[in-house]
Amino acid sequence: MKTEIEISATALKMTWPKILRGLEHGMYARVVVTRRGKPVAELVPPRAPSPRLWGSLRGSIVVSPAVDLTGPSLGEPFDAGRGATDR
Repeated sequence: MKTEIEISATALKMTWPKILRGLEHGMYARVVVTRRGKPVAELVPPRAPSPRLWGSLRGSIVVSPAVDLTGPSLGEPFDAGRGATDR
């Protein structure tokens, strides 16, 4: 069961490895660190890792065989120096 604990900064210094293991293994949902009785910091376990983005849309776009993705996109010459075609 995940619990929330409150610990003084001084006590945290002495029990740091134990607190980290507790966060790592899901024993604590939140650790509030206090100084002179006032909360100064919160320690929480990391959120679930983000899904892998590379390749996540694979197969979601279909390109017609009539489309040449390597060919020029404009029907007229492109002037790279001006960034546009001559008109």
